[in-house]
Amino acid sequence: MEGKWLIADRDLNEREGLKWLLKTSSIPVSDIIIASNYQEFIVLFEKEIPDIVLLELDMISKEVWSAFRELMQIYDPILLLTSAEATFEKARLAIDMQAMDLMIKPFSTTKVKSAFQKASRRLNSNFYTNSIHHPHSHKDISYEGLFLSQETTSENVKIAAFQTESVDMVPTLYSYIMEYPFIDNRGVFALSDMVVLLFKDNCHNITEQCQKAMRKWEEEYSDPLAIVVHKGTSSAMTLNQKYLQTKKMLEFTYYKGYRQVVELEFSPDWGHIDPFLTPPEQREWVDMLTNLDLEKIKTWLYDEFLQLHDPYPDPGLVRIRLTSILAQIRRFMKTYNLNDNPSLEQDYRYIFNSILYDTVLYRTVQNLILFSQKIFIGAETSMQNLKQDPIELGISYMRANFSNSSLRLEDVAQNVDRNPSYFSHLLITKTGSSFTEMLASIRMKEAKRLLIETRKPIKEISILAGYQNANYFSRMFKEIIGVTPRDFRMQKSD
Repeated sequence: MEGKWLIADRDLNEREGLKWLLKTSSIPVSDIIIASNYQEFIVLFEKEIPDIVLLELDMISKEVWSAFRELMQIYDPILLLTSAEATFEKARLAIDMQAMDLMIKPFSTTKVKSAFQKASRRLNSNFYTNSIHHPHSHKDISYEGLFLSQETTSENVKIAAFQTESVDMVPTLYSYIMEYPFIDNRGVFALSDMVVLLFKDNCHNITEQCQKAMRKWEEEYSDPLAIVVHKGTSSAMTLNQKYLQTKKMLEFTYYKGYRQVVELEFSPDWGHIDPFLTPPEQREWVDMLTNLDLEKIKTWLYDEFLQLHDPYPDPGLVRIRLTSILAQIRRFMKTYNLNDNPSLEQDYRYIFNSILYDTVLYRTVQNLILFSQKIFIGAETSMQNLKQDPIELGISYMRANFSNSSLRLEDVAQNVDRNPSYFSHLLITKTGSSFTEMLASIRMKEAKRLLIETRKPIKEISILAGYQNANYFSRMFKEIIGVTPRDFRMQKSD
């Protein structure tokens, strides 16, 4: 179908350039109308009633915005918008207008031609399916209905939420969904991190439609897609309640991954886990790291995080638990001075960000395993360098195992393959401290860190620092540091 186009832009060169691109394309066009300002645009629009409007968003002032919006809703042309401002506000206005695309100046020829093709395909689709343009949002269904609990609609609808792994792909996803021939579609709403699609309540093949749409999406785009279909039929639920439940279900992609369509009829509840490692778990991690036991670490992580089932734990708690594990790895790195290695330090920051922000748990676990492998290689190199220096190796062993309350001089000497008496003599000669003094110094350093950085009770800190008896720990702390653990914490918090 040949369409009538109206191009409105205040810049003469931009107007003529857009007109030239349209005329030289293979798109069937019946007429191209040009407007240089908003007043001229309104006059030409009401006179010509174009099929497709290409409009500079920046020419519309706040004073005339409501009138412009109402005019577009009445005539419902296919709308392409341009702007020189790459801001969230402009994107929000474009979404509010249900625009097919928002192009930021300076234009990319490829981007403009792609937008022209999409608009032309939409025009043909509308022509062959119905002689009347059907808007993708309806008078009684709006963004307010999604976000405000008190908003009601005159009809009951079902929701499907589409989410790409990359937020940058949401505009592309929105354009794709706007073009896709969904049946019984009652509205399309683009949000900052997803696109919400509404269906008539009596539509029974929503999941099948979504699966087909996903397959076609994967043929055209590399970014994976997750879709949640809310199949709840309760008429008592508002659109906002259904939206909130659907949004929550999308969080399950953290466990289930992308490239699938998930159905639900009610909002699932999160389970609970302890987000912090227990003292026995901390000791287990110290042992695995000290022994460079990558296979045991891999098994531990798989069992802990990849065997989860309903009710799944809150992803926030899982992320905290992963940071607790990373803290153990960080201490291991410091033991072998691996934090001085720029490459490993960069990898550490990458893992930290993966734990906080990665959208799929499996990927974070795999990254953690690969990182462990890297630091083990670094630790082996460091140990090779330390082999000629039993004191440095012995101190490193003490730093890695100080939380073991039964750690003895004999254990450390055996680890460095030296006689205990001889090792003790070497330690005093090189450092000026005995084994007992050195171990106490390491333990007190950790105790001070825990007192400053955490709110753990004194009894738990004493265990983490390698003391089974809290009273003995407090007495030793005051003897070495000069104040009690409680007073030390209070001083540092002031």
